[in-house]
Amino acid sequence: MSSDPFQEEVTSDFEVLSREEEPKNKPDTKTLLKHGGLFLLTLFFVTMTGANFVGFNPVLFPFAFPDSVDLLRGLLFAGLLLSFLTFHEFGHYFAAVYHNIKVTLPYYIPIPVGIGTLGAVIRIKERIRKMHKLFDVGAAGPVAGFIVALTVLMIGFATLPEPDYIQNFSGHEELKEYVAENGTYPGFITDEAEGQGVLTVGNTLLYTMLASMFDNVPPMWEMYHFPFLFAGWLGLFFTALNLMPVGQLDGGHILYSLIGYKKHRIVARGFFTLLTGLAGAEVLPFLRSFISGYTTLPFAEWVVWGFILFMLMNKAFRSDRYWVAGMMVLSLLGSVGYNYMLGGIEPGNVSLIWALWSFFIAFIVGVEHPPVDFEEELSPGRRVIGWLSMLIFILCISPNPIYMN
Repeated sequence: MSSDPFQEEVTSDFEVLSREEEPKNKPDTKTLLKHGGLFLLTLFFVTMTGANFVGFNPVLFPFAFPDSVDLLRGLLFAGLLLSFLTFHEFGHYFAAVYHNIKVTLPYYIPIPVGIGTLGAVIRIKERIRKMHKLFDVGAAGPVAGFIVALTVLMIGFATLPEPDYIQNFSGHEELKEYVAENGTYPGFITDEAEGQGVLTVGNTLLYTMLASMFDNVPPMWEMYHFPFLFAGWLGLFFTALNLMPVGQLDGGHILYSLIGYKKHRIVARGFFTLLTGLAGAEVLPFLRSFISGYTTLPFAEWVVWGFILFMLMNKAFRSDRYWVAGMMVLSLLGSVGYNYMLGGIEPGNVSLIWALWSFFIAFIVGVEHPPVDFEEELSPGRRVIGWLSMLIFILCISPNPIYMN
């Protein structure tokens, strides 16, 4: 008996729909133990390393001398920072579960240096085919994380101690003397502080607006001693990094869903050019200082950076020579403007973070967002959330976010 092709097609479509409706996210015990173990290890590392930022008595090797570490203050900082990371990643996770998209639990990434973690990630294990689902999964994380980070920061501002609180920390003798004499924080980095490798975080529009509403706000080069302020600032900054409107970052998902493939491709390439302009402003003083020991040729650092920039652009723009040439010119002009018109970045204040992110985006994340199968207009509510997310990015990003002075 011959079969009916139409019936076969209907049956096939029905089977696909049935498979989409089957629950896909049922973690077993082994999976729960693996992800839970990574969380606990990250909690330990953030507690130990974080205690050196917010603790009264920093220890050079906290893992070797745990009895000397301010564990409770370190644990407070770890709890605040990991609360942000957890809400951010589970925002993605629960949005994916809601849409029945196969996804992993968050992988926390422990590291025994810095702040004790490189963050957390989830893996989407199937292609997202519809625009509104892509938007929901992309936006849920940064929106949830932003709310937590902003709450932590506001609690920090509302509970700020008097400036003489700084007397509790070891070192900082010149600062302590200034506070004792004046009853307030200085608005500059002291000579003593410059010689001690002070961790300085960059100001942002949102932080500046909030700080102006409170008294006794510490300067940006002392803020890392305050658990709520430091954890809140880090949360907002990590949110901004994720909201960069490129590739498969959260911001890339969101902006792609708002404006579609063709417009997003242009905006993403323009944003990447802006990012490399900032990267050049960071790298050029560093290269100038490094190359001066080997050659006195003028503009040698520009030649080296130009070669690196060409490699980045060629990868990011898939060897499209017109885009590569045009965006290289704009990027170099941006670096020139930042260095010579806006004062640039002093060699001792360079973090190289934008150079690292330029490589990360060009070689790992990608600049352009891959197209989804069904492009659709988002609902008004989603569009409002999407554009607010882009505003959050602008409010929380900093040109020179974090460095050792």
